[in-house]
Amino acid sequence: MSVMLWHNTACSKSRNTLKLIRDAGLDPVIVDYLADPPDAQALRKVLADAGLRAAELVRSNEPVFAELGLAGADEARLVDAMVAHPRLINRPIVITDKGTRLCRPPERVLDIL
Repeated sequence: MSVMLWHNTACSKSRNTLKLIRDAGLDPVIVDYLADPPDAQALRKVLADAGLRAAELVRSNEPVFAELGLAGADEARLVDAMVAHPRLINRPIVITDKGTRLCRPPERVLDIL
């Protein structure tokens, strides 16, 4: 099974999700989305596959969210903001053959392993 993890090493939820994946005997492809951010097409695919709206994935507590005036922004504007400012992307995101999940809490990954 292929497993991809959009990972932030500074995030405890992301680290815990990685541990759950490895404890299941899987070796995920790890994407440092802060260093190598997704383009708009990839982000839209993740949103569609996970059944999420951009407002459900954006980190509204990040200072840049307020700085950009994103409260109440439409889908396209939020996607563009997350692409330009990947810190706005909530994590961890796991993509497997069984589905795509925002793994908050980390145990949500177990459904798609």
